[in-house]
Amino acid sequence: MNDFARRFGRAPEAIESAPGRVNLIGEHTDYNGGLVLPSAIPQRTRVGLARRGDDRVRAASREIAGAAPEEYRLGGEARGRGWLDYVQGVSATLAASGFAISGFDAWIESDVPVGAGLSSSAALEVALLRGLRALFGLAIDDLALARIAQRGENELVGAPVGIMDPLAASLARPGSALLVDTRTLAVQPVALPASLELIVIASGIAHDHARGDYRARRAECERAAAALGVACLSDLGESDLPRALALPDPLGRRVRHVVRENARVRDAVTAFASGDTAAIRRAFADSHASLRDDYQVSLPEIDRLVAIAAADRDVVAARMTGGGFGGSIVALARSGTAAQAAHRIVAGYGAGAVLVPEGTRG
Repeated sequence: MNDFARRFGRAPEAIESAPGRVNLIGEHTDYNGGLVLPSAIPQRTRVGLARRGDDRVRAASREIAGAAPEEYRLGGEARGRGWLDYVQGVSATLAASGFAISGFDAWIESDVPVGAGLSSSAALEVALLRGLRALFGLAIDDLALARIAQRGENELVGAPVGIMDPLAASLARPGSALLVDTRTLAVQPVALPASLELIVIASGIAHDHARGDYRARRAECERAAAALGVACLSDLGESDLPRALALPDPLGRRVRHVVRENARVRDAVTAFASGDTAAIRRAFADSHASLRDDYQVSLPEIDRLVAIAAADRDVVAARMTGGGFGGSIVALARSGTAAQAAHRIVAGYGAGAVLVPEGTRG
């Protein structure tokens, strides 16, 4: 954090960080009250903070070289300032939640790729909240911290994200996954088989949760739930699908994805526990096909990247991960082979794909 002193002329008083995440399975279920299975990745966002004697916030980022710090007044947060909106969302939501802070200076450094579907925004929000918690002695537990991060992104940034991303950034630990019931917020660590290694490859096609496509999927789910008389789509089961599929297209297909994706999460957790690689491969393949066909959030480039990965001799399973319309894929390779397999996949895909990170042990 030497750049903090160079930028602000003093040392930081608090330094905190939070990881990005990759979702192994359970896509577009979090805002439908369903199950998700994220895992932390080694890449992190770090934030250095120091208090000010006024109500001003100054924030600068290593990723925007040479730019002067952005500035705003606490209580005067307003959407429309790019990456600074995530900082504004945190401070505005803290105030709305009854937590008092003074002005502060913030320096941000991040290794989490932006737009790759790896929760760079949640990593920033959670790292910042951890830093403010330490700096001002705020009585916020890790679950409440995730809720504040989500609310800030929903309300000020205007991205209708679910709870999975900030919860993973706040609670997930490298080396295992986190089974989350997003309706109850019950969490359960899930050990990943030592026989498998995790591969994450960014496609080079950036996605944005604030875009209309993501919003449209959420709105379709809300319409389907209302038409079927349930609070959320995860209230439904397989026996409800004939009734759901009688709804105007594409609402029935959206329901089918959510119902069966929840089942696939359960199947994957069972398969991880038993080391059943055939079941893991089937769950990943069916999840990707459902995201492509029923939920319609994949792209031809992502489908090709998944197909290349799935065909690799050392890869057990592969699927798209994240909100879709770009972003990344996740794959599981046999232990000791992930780095070589990942480089073959990237080479087969061509320009744009980036390995993130290399050969991470699951």
